[in-house]
Amino acid sequence: MSNIPVNDGIKNVREKGSKVFREGAHMCPAQSLMIAEGVIKKITDLKKPFVTIINSYTTQIPGHAHLDVIGQIVKKELEKLDVNVWYTNIGGAVCDGIAMGHFGMKYSLASRELITDQIETIIGAHPCDAWIGIGNCDKIVPGMYNAMVRMNIPAIYLSGGPMLAGQDNTDLISVSEAVGKYSVGKISKKQLDELTEIACPGFGSCAGLFTANSMNSLGEILGFALPGNGTITATAKQKGKKRQFKINPKRIELAKIAAQTLVKKLLKNNIRPLDILTKKALDNAFVLDMAMGGSTNTVLHLLALANEAGIKYDLNRLNKLSKQVPNVIKVSPSRPEVHMEDVDRIGGMGAILKTIYKNNKTVLDLNAKTVYGILGDYVNNSPEPDGTILKKATEPFSKTGGLAILFGNIAKNGAVVKTSGVDKDMLQFSGKAKIFESQEDALSGILKGKVKDGDVVVIRYEGPKGGPGMQEMLSPTAAIKGANIRAALITDGRFSGGTRGLCIGHVAPEAASGGEIGLLKNGDIIEIDVNKYSINAKLSKEELDKRRKLQKPFKSKVKGGWLARYAHFVSSADKGATVES
Repeated sequence: MSNIPVNDGIKNVREKGSKVFREGAHMCPAQSLMIAEGVIKKITDLKKPFVTIINSYTTQIPGHAHLDVIGQIVKKELEKLDVNVWYTNIGGAVCDGIAMGHFGMKYSLASRELITDQIETIIGAHPCDAWIGIGNCDKIVPGMYNAMVRMNIPAIYLSGGPMLAGQDNTDLISVSEAVGKYSVGKISKKQLDELTEIACPGFGSCAGLFTANSMNSLGEILGFALPGNGTITATAKQKGKKRQFKINPKRIELAKIAAQTLVKKLLKNNIRPLDILTKKALDNAFVLDMAMGGSTNTVLHLLALANEAGIKYDLNRLNKLSKQVPNVIKVSPSRPEVHMEDVDRIGGMGAILKTIYKNNKTVLDLNAKTVYGILGDYVNNSPEPDGTILKKATEPFSKTGGLAILFGNIAKNGAVVKTSGVDKDMLQFSGKAKIFESQEDALSGILKGKVKDGDVVVIRYEGPKGGPGMQEMLSPTAAIKGANIRAALITDGRFSGGTRGLCIGHVAPEAASGGEIGLLKNGDIIEIDVNKYSINAKLSKEELDKRRKLQKPFKSKVKGGWLARYAHFVSSADKGATVES
């Protein structure tokens, strides 16, 4: 059980659940309202358990635009199981792809806390006995995981599934990188528009191993979601059709099984998220992350989850795992022609972990509890590697994991790099700093040709506090890649899961908190050695101390609204960028 303090409302939910509504005549008005809303038909229905569906359906996110259909399937299945069903939608869900490139992106990471707080509010005010979260994209998924741990009543998570790849094996990153090509005259605006129309064909979280699909996949291994949660596509492929909106029958079946699992297993046996989430479960998730080279944002979100559960998790632990776990699969953006539908076809997350386990039995705990049993049930029954999409652990893409944490005099508390997306000849890199004080300035500079081969682009004051909210850096990273510039990029902000190249994020401490990245000047030499987990500016301690004395105090870019409150209370990236109470 977590040692994190909780309020009396959460204690009430954990200890009593829907019994709150059955104790005392003073609750009769509440019971009358439940009859009015149709959740119960008569007072005797109060004897049945209450299960809450918390959906994040919205037409503002392609990964969520079909979740109303998924939600109704879950509702009908729960009703067959003779429980009282509450169904609610949460707001504040952000599409990173649509919010990117303007101020709205600052709300994205902050929305993770908002999602968790909304779920606490819903369940705290309307106590239930179990709940199912339905989400799909970016911050909604980790927000729901955090809420599962915070409320700690029987719960399961269900995703809407990944998007199919577009025509000619394209996806969202194809469009982002095409912007870079257009900026240097490699393609016309007509070609860019044509690509824009075909790359994202229909419902689902964007087709590659970006943040949403990384987190949905990790949920299977953390133990919060069923096998296939991260890889069974949202829609079934209809040949010859430009748009893909037919819901995948396999996804529908998964939704039904999730509802059954929640009631027949988790609720019946009182299995709770904190019975499942342990330090070893987090290790298992990071092992998968290393093996598949997931989004760097997974580090941020898993650290936040550990914090919510009261589990101390040291960043150095990731490099130890990385040394033991080979990178056996690469998916877009690291391998543009491979998408989540291909990963599903070769056996999904179970197949990935099976090849890792056969190579090193000490690195995984197959006895770890999950909502579907134990991890070994999934892994041992998964297929062998196909050798093309998924490599054998003895013949990997690289001998070390797809993520690494770098430390040095400008990242004393660490920085994150997706090594699976870095070309081998860039793993060691030295160049002159080209400083930008925001993502917008950086993108403008890149598109105007200010960044050259050999530069180290530095984007700062984009951290949790400085941004605020660590807006993603897909636009500048994709512009560099699309323009074929051989440059590195470092930031105290974060990247999209679609980023590839020598891009180092989450630099901590951030500039807004007095971090050394804020002391850099144009022309400073920055040395990066991914193999040695190091990142340093070629500056003496004396020089850094001298610059610190001259540094002006940070002033927040945001003066009003809830983002101003967020900026005041948010912690650093190495602590998961959680809001401290």
